[in-house]
Amino acid sequence: MKYSGWPEVGDLVVCKVADIEDFGVFCNLQEYEEKKGLIHISEVASGWVKNIRDHVRTGHLTVCKVLTVNEANNQIDLSLKDVNDHQRSEKIQEWKNEQKADKWLEMALKSDPSTDQFIQTASILLEAYDSLYGAFEQAAIDGKSAFDGLDIEKKEINSIVDTAIENVTLSQVSISGYVDLACSSSDGIDSIRETIQSAEEDLTLPEDVTLEIMYVGSPEYLLKIVAPNYKLAESLLETYSNHLIETITQKGGTGSFHRDRHRDDDA
Repeated sequence: MKYSGWPEVGDLVVCKVADIEDFGVFCNLQEYEEKKGLIHISEVASGWVKNIRDHVRTGHLTVCKVLTVNEANNQIDLSLKDVNDHQRSEKIQEWKNEQKADKWLEMALKSDPSTDQFIQTASILLEAYDSLYGAFEQAAIDGKSAFDGLDIEKKEINSIVDTAIENVTLSQVSISGYVDLACSSSDGIDSIRETIQSAEEDLTLPEDVTLEIMYVGSPEYLLKIVAPNYKLAESLLETYSNHLIETITQKGGTGSFHRDRHRDDDA
């Protein structure tokens, strides 16, 4: 999705070299609709530039800093030399992520970026998260709750969350839930202990996943999963909670799962 407005002075923008002249370089701004900018030869590189074509080539994708914006004259002045390698790499990756998010939103809405539906939903997400990629990333972490209070239809939210879970790769996601385990038999405490031990011994975690089962207060036990993505974390939370409930039931006890902690003491 390209912005219809103008960049601000100091912004880093992704540019594609369109034309090279002896006095400077004309670029198309990739994130903005029909916006072009000029890199004066003095802003191409530090020091004296003997041949401007030694530094840029037509069709080259780069990152520039916005120096001035003159909307009346439709003019944007850019600097190439004021952007370091780290900034350039980070900005290019951010831009690529936004391109991915554009495609994900198309998939989720089954709508072309030119439609009112796409533009309206994208605008709401950008207002809330500053970037479409950020919105999808948060959806992969928090699910539907990432869009609480936003004016987006429920079916669209469900589709966006499903698309996020399928496509977003996160470094680490942490989720948790609670299992109530109870057993009234004379050896009930041992049965609960064996139930928890069986979950830790009988089920195998992937190498990049950690699990904690912690006693919170009778009859609650906290299950905390840290995994590379939301989908895997949810799947493992379901697997382990079901295993605990089934095992304690086989031992004559009872078990149930709930997402939030019981707070009887808060009454």
